[in-house]
Amino acid sequence: MPRDPHPDWRSYLAILCGGGAVTIAALLALNYVVDPYLIHQWDTPQVMRLRPAREKMSAWGKTYALARFQPSILYLGNSRTELGMPTSIPLFAGQDVFNGALSGASLGDTVAMAQHALAINPPHTVIWGIDAPSFSVEVGNTDFDRALVAQGGFYQWRRRLLDLKRALTVDMTRDSLSVLMGTFGAVCHSSLAFHGQRDDGCMRSSPYGGWAGTRAAVVPRTREFVRGSGPTRAAYDALEQTVGAMCQAGARVRLYVNPTHAMMADALYWAGKWPAQERWQTSLAAMAAVQRGRGCDVRVYDFSGFNSVTTEAIPQATRHEYMANYWEPSHYRVNVGRMVLGRMFGDAATAIPDDFGLELTPAAMPAHLAAMRAGRERYHAEHVLETTMARDIAAEQLALARARRSQP
Repeated sequence: MPRDPHPDWRSYLAILCGGGAVTIAALLALNYVVDPYLIHQWDTPQVMRLRPAREKMSAWGKTYALARFQPSILYLGNSRTELGMPTSIPLFAGQDVFNGALSGASLGDTVAMAQHALAINPPHTVIWGIDAPSFSVEVGNTDFDRALVAQGGFYQWRRRLLDLKRALTVDMTRDSLSVLMGTFGAVCHSSLAFHGQRDDGCMRSSPYGGWAGTRAAVVPRTREFVRGSGPTRAAYDALEQTVGAMCQAGARVRLYVNPTHAMMADALYWAGKWPAQERWQTSLAAMAAVQRGRGCDVRVYDFSGFNSVTTEAIPQATRHEYMANYWEPSHYRVNVGRMVLGRMFGDAATAIPDDFGLELTPAAMPAHLAAMRAGRERYHAEHVLETTMARDIAAEQLALARARRSQP
């Protein structure tokens, strides 16, 4: 029988496999302990360290924190809610509040976060920010892996396995090393440091917005808003089903249409999307009325459109660098968020303009829609610059849409 010319091949293979296993274990340990994206942190020193302006993997961090914290009051929505709705407010003193809103979230993403909260421990109160363009079930926040949503028991064990799997990635290893070398970035705090609310310091950093100031962000943000694919019927059905599940769990629900700047609403009008928005709001009012008839505490409020808050002049008109109510037309400031909460929960200590915020009920809709149309006409007369910009942006987006449809 011939002798093996390489008698040590088994040893070489064992060394190779063993070395690979040690390397993988070291990477797992490095990334899991350093945890640059805070995907499994809650009330730890890591949460309080300064981080880059753009928060990566926030859906991972928020789903984990929500499962650990189990708040009695939960905010849901997209980056408008994440930035504008404060978690520390006298109105909710003594109650655990968590802002579960996600940057870029569609209605579908928000529904998934709601399902996660219901599976963990249903909150007492859900405050849910919505707007027509993002009212779709398509994925908006691409970091929100649906495997993160709790389903039945043993979530923490399943979550550890997901976190370990995520730790075996090149980007996480690179950023873990950046944290250790002190080059990861130190601009603002994680949203987890403020119970899910985005740090205002992030908005003062030009890398976050990407447009180096409010003035430069006006047109890009308005374009984004007009391009939204909502509202869709599938999203309405998903919302109705989720609100019903919340009702069955004993939660009170407050839906509110985000107070985006009036220029955004006007751009929707010039883009031909105003009738769809009116039908959408009418449907929301009807849904809430049906749920109340079943004994559920559900109410819908509209803070959008043309009122004394949303019609604040933009920097192009005032030549001022900042706005009092908005970071830029898409995102309102915390002072506006306090007014939104004050209106919905009857906080007499908060000064709120009389024309800011109306509960949508079937009986109120005809007058409300008529008032919105009248407010739009006043806006056109009193804000000529903003009206011209909104009309031009809408025309540009309509032309791009026609060009895409004409392509073979």
